[in-house]
Amino acid sequence: MRTILLTSAGMDVKEEILKILPKPSNQIQLAHIITASKIVGDLSYLEKENQIMRELKFDVENIDIEGKNENELRILLNNKDIIYVQGGNTFYLLKHVKASGFDKVIRELIEKGVIYIGVSAGSYIACPTIEMANWKHSDKNTIGLTDLTGLNLVPFLLSVHFKPEYILVLKREISTAKYPVKILTDEQAILIRDEEIKFVGRGEEIKI
Repeated sequence: MRTILLTSAGMDVKEEILKILPKPSNQIQLAHIITASKIVGDLSYLEKENQIMRELKFDVENIDIEGKNENELRILLNNKDIIYVQGGNTFYLLKHVKASGFDKVIRELIEKGVIYIGVSAGSYIACPTIEMANWKHSDKNTIGLTDLTGLNLVPFLLSVHFKPEYILVLKREISTAKYPVKILTDEQAILIRDEEIKFVGRGEEIKI
């Protein structure tokens, strides 16, 4: 089964993560892709995520895909149950996803039944484009990335970390977007199982 969970804030929806595990959490091998965090100043969110993973007793390996190639990634990600793509700078992440061949490897793994969990930037790259990273409090495209084409694992765009003050800018951006847009607070996620797309988490789904 093809399983993808796209979150706004990762372990803030740990209940939803636990629901989709194929076996007990203390038997889960999790690859924590931390590349997006490398050019972020405040890494407190990363430590928070790692702490919760430890509490859940996941067997976690932090992996930086920058500088890796497809063969190296296949070895590193072999026998993992979950590929957990952490948040940070979306542009930096997408650049190295494509440069390393992670975009090809992750498709193979998902088709084999490995679970993909995205967090913020890690969720954005699963969409057809990462144009959403230019909305709201935009990521800084300091690397000058011009091709914003994402992995296209899902047929919609996401806007994460929703707060009411973003309504006006989201209305403007959604009105010109070429794809449907789903909006998530930090307590919400989108679960894709094969062709089924389901909103999960706490609170009502936001419609703008």
